[in-house]
Amino acid sequence: MLSRIAGTLVPVLGRLSVTSEVAGPVAPGSIVAANHSSLADPGVVLAALRRLGTEPVVMATAGLWRVPVLGRVLRTGGHIPVHRGTARAAGALDSAAAALAAGRVVLIYGEGGLPKHRDSRDTEPGAFRTGLARLAAASGAPVVPLGQCGARRLSSGGAAKQLAGFATAPLRRPALHVHLGAPLHLAGDTGEATATARHAVTAAWRTAERHCGGCDQRR
Repeated sequence: MLSRIAGTLVPVLGRLSVTSEVAGPVAPGSIVAANHSSLADPGVVLAALRRLGTEPVVMATAGLWRVPVLGRVLRTGGHIPVHRGTARAAGALDSAAAALAAGRVVLIYGEGGLPKHRDSRDTEPGAFRTGLARLAAASGAPVVPLGQCGARRLSSGGAAKQLAGFATAPLRRPALHVHLGAPLHLAGDTGEATATARHAVTAAWRTAERHCGGCDQRR
């Protein structure tokens, strides 16, 4: 349901284009690792993946499960809440590994948070946390790096600016681009694997930025 909603709504808000280094849907049992730049980018990523024939399970902050309607959609879709900073956080990786073993695709944000700048500039991914590398090591799943650019043109800044951005997006129709790199298997210790993943996602983001026509420009 979440992917269907994103697939319907995102093309209304902006001009979405998608490229991939591998034809067809993401292989079952894969981890998609994406850069996180905006509250809007999960919708952009889900719409892009659905266009490629993939509807993933999303790992997201547990607070979203308390949002009316959205929480119900997340529960119904079997998405995975991450209770950051608590003893329950590790359980999310167990749930993700089980989803991978069942043949689902799992979407994870390696940065684990949003950038701190408030304008609409797109910047390269920040430091990655170790959860992605630990999940890949525990599951043996391939990692598909995903870079997205343009979501900050939909939503960035304070609450008022974000609402204004969404309200005016159908008129502005900002360019949005998602690029999927080739799958890779993370090797080495956790630190090395984390660095490899960040490098691959950054390369995918740079490709998305080129296709997006200069996503670092201000609105």
